[in-house]
Amino acid sequence: MNAVSRLSDASTSLLLVIDLQERLLPRIHESERVVARSVRLIEGARLLGIPILATEQYPKGIGPTVEPVRSLLEGVPTFAKTSFGALGDAAVAQAVEGIGPRTLVLVGIEAHVCITQTALQGLDGGMDVHVVTDAVSSRSPSDLAVGLQRMAAAGATPVTSEMALYEWLRDAASPCFKDVLKLVK
Repeated sequence: MNAVSRLSDASTSLLLVIDLQERLLPRIHESERVVARSVRLIEGARLLGIPILATEQYPKGIGPTVEPVRSLLEGVPTFAKTSFGALGDAAVAQAVEGIGPRTLVLVGIEAHVCITQTALQGLDGGMDVHVVTDAVSSRSPSDLAVGLQRMAAAGATPVTSEMALYEWLRDAASPCFKDVLKLVK
């Protein structure tokens, strides 16, 4: 990984949406922001042709992915898991390997548990990991802060949803520029 990691282009990135579930979100710090920014990135990834995968932590007990995220994930492989780190689930790991991303972009909850463990697994697997700071959270702000600090110390790159979109876009001459601009305004 470079000293300052940059998001790679659409052909080598993967957006991983982690555990944005109905029964968890009401307890999450600033959950409305997390959902809104995750929606922004999912829509942007779709516009730019970036692959997306999603997970649900024990959906029998915690419920499905929350709307409006669920409707945006139609056709996106969504994996039920019990492993906290998404890449610790064999089916998720196999799907990620099949896509072969250089860069793993993470959104979802909880930052100090599932996001952190997934980030560490991605880093151990040789991927550049970008954690979208305005699209992740935890139940408590202190857990969120420590999770973000730990991931950064391990080598994950913190980005915002707007940063990610513009780095994927690369150039205002892109045919998708106006559509991405609508997402950030």
